[in-house]
Amino acid sequence: MTPSTPRLDTTDLARAAVFAGLIAVLGLPGSFSVFGGVPITAQTLGVMLAGAVLGPVVGAVSVGTLLALVAIGLPLLAGGRGGAGVFVGPTAGYLIGWLVGVVVVGLIVHLGGRRPVWWRTLAGVLLGGVVVVYACGIPLQSLIMRIGVEQALVANLAFLPGDLVKAVIATVVVGALVRGYPRAFRRTWAPRIPAREAASVR
Repeated sequence: MTPSTPRLDTTDLARAAVFAGLIAVLGLPGSFSVFGGVPITAQTLGVMLAGAVLGPVVGAVSVGTLLALVAIGLPLLAGGRGGAGVFVGPTAGYLIGWLVGVVVVGLIVHLGGRRPVWWRTLAGVLLGGVVVVYACGIPLQSLIMRIGVEQALVANLAFLPGDLVKAVIATVVVGALVRGYPRAFRRTWAPRIPAREAASVR
C-alpha cells in the first residue's frame, strides 16, 4: 500500500494561523541592521518553532500564509514592513529561506515519525533555521545589493550569534512542550526501541 497524502483539516489550518500570528508578533519589537542589509529580528525563532512543532507540511502552510499576507500589503514583518516590494529587496532571499527552512526543520525534528529529542531538534533548527536561510538569503542579497558573495557572507556573520541563541531557545521550548504538553504537536510518535532490543536486531 502506498502512504496516503496528508490532508489538512480545520485544526491544522488553525494551528498554522496561530504560528503565522506568532511569527508576526515576534517582529513587533522591531529590528536593527548591520551593513545596511538584512535586519536582525526574533521572527526567525518563530519559523524554527513552526517547523519543529507543526512539522514540514503545516509549518510550510504557516509561513506561506504569513508571506502571502505580507505580499498583499499587511505590515507583518519587523519594523512594520509589508507589500510586494520586500520580495525584491535585500531581504527577499531570507523570506524564501523561511519557507524552505521551515520544511527542513520539520523533516529533521520529526525524522522517522519519532518523538523529538534535543539533539535532533537542535540539528533541525540549525540546519533549517540558520544554514538554509543563509544559503537562500546571502546570494540573493549579494545580487540585489551588487556586492560580492564573500562580502555579503562576512557582513552576515554579525547575525550568527543571535541566530544561534534563537536555535537554543527553540530547542528548549520544543523540549518543554514534548515533556509538558505533547498535544501541541498533534502527532502519534513511533515508540522508542529499547537499547537491548535494538542490539538484538543488529
